[in-house]
Amino acid sequence: MRNPLELNVERDSDGYLMEPEVWTPELAHKMASEWNDFELTDAHMQILEYMRAWFDERQIVPDVRDITKHLTETTDMTKKEAKQYLFELFPHGYMQQACQLAGMRRPRAWSVG
Repeated sequence: MRNPLELNVERDSDGYLMEPEVWTPELAHKMASEWNDFELTDAHMQILEYMRAWFDERQIVPDVRDITKHLTETTDMTKKEAKQYLFELFPHGYMQQACQLAGMRRPRAWSVG
């Protein structure tokens, strides 16, 4: 990850938002620019927005199993294909990259599904 840009939002030392409610799609794009050779596409944004909706409804961060289940229910993908797709979209890892870009706080307990 490159040096953090001045984003005018409070983040922890690992880059996670301290206040998830300040997240916007524009902020996600700015945060994505911190990752070398990485640009958010519509496919990324669909996942990030689903993560946000999940968080808003349940007040917990969705884990990999939750996202892969969503993908299998809304596409022709198998569970294995959905998980592979997710990690192709976010090559630096679901928790580190996708959760940061979705504006989540760092998850305390985690299952990688």
